[in-house]
Amino acid sequence: MTTPAPNPAPATSRRPQVTLSSARRRPRKLHTVERPRRSPLLTGLTGLVLVYSLVPLLWLFINATKTQEGLFDSFGLWFHGDVAIWDNIVDTLTYDDGIFTRWLVNTLIYVLLGAGGATFLAVLGGYALATFDFPGKRAVFAIVIGAVAVPGTALAVPTFLMFSEVGLTNTPWAVIIPSLISPFGLYLMWVFSSEAIPSELLEAARVDGSGEFSTFFRVSLPLLAPGIVTVLLFTMVATWNNYFLPLIMLRNPDWYPLTLGLNAWNSQASTAGGEAIFNLVITGSLLTIVPLIVAFLLLQRYWQSGLAAGSVKQ
Repeated sequence: MTTPAPNPAPATSRRPQVTLSSARRRPRKLHTVERPRRSPLLTGLTGLVLVYSLVPLLWLFINATKTQEGLFDSFGLWFHGDVAIWDNIVDTLTYDDGIFTRWLVNTLIYVLLGAGGATFLAVLGGYALATFDFPGKRAVFAIVIGAVAVPGTALAVPTFLMFSEVGLTNTPWAVIIPSLISPFGLYLMWVFSSEAIPSELLEAARVDGSGEFSTFFRVSLPLLAPGIVTVLLFTMVATWNNYFLPLIMLRNPDWYPLTLGLNAWNSQASTAGGEAIFNLVITGSLLTIVPLIVAFLLLQRYWQSGLAAGSVKQ
């Protein structure tokens, strides 16, 4: 006599239990790079930073359109009477026998030789530190990090004493030679070279018979373009805005950069018998920042990719 098989469980008992809380639960949104999560607090803080950055530029542009009298007879963030920006530009370029043009040429020379040389040395040093192993590499790394932490103003006085011993003060070399050293640029190129140049690519070039110089200029240098542009922008801005080093190194106004020359114009009103030319100082400041803005806009995509170097681990 066979035992009857047990009755199968009802089909309803195999269905998942749906509770009221799970039914009310909303699907979770996935946030990606294209669809990031919105943060009202972060958006508000970014807006404040944007206003803080743009208001001085707006003030500079508006007041560059005013005459000397209009600067004191109007609100700083609004225009006054006739627009005199073209007259201010002409007066700025022709005042005191066109000394502003001489200061502009001096600044371009300091940037071309100082910032360009600093970028070139940083590229060579960073590439060598990233691709070659040698005794004392850790010590070099510690020295570079320590040099980045030291502000340039702390080295200005010792640099002046050293240059005065060799008779280079009050010459353009007193500004150019210290500008050739950029510890931050060296460190940035070191990190960028480690991430941008695969070791397999270098080994393949060496197996094919390529020398070290040929490998650097033909294989590695094109890959380092974003980092080179980034370092060039940093060193260019630092040299263009350099004030304290030329202040203690230079006495001859013919070798002044724009920063020192505009400060001399600004202090002219406080001297005995000096002429107040604040409209020319403001217009000259506006002309001074135009090349930097143009450089950043033209090299923006290289600069952004260079800053992102090393942020993603392969």
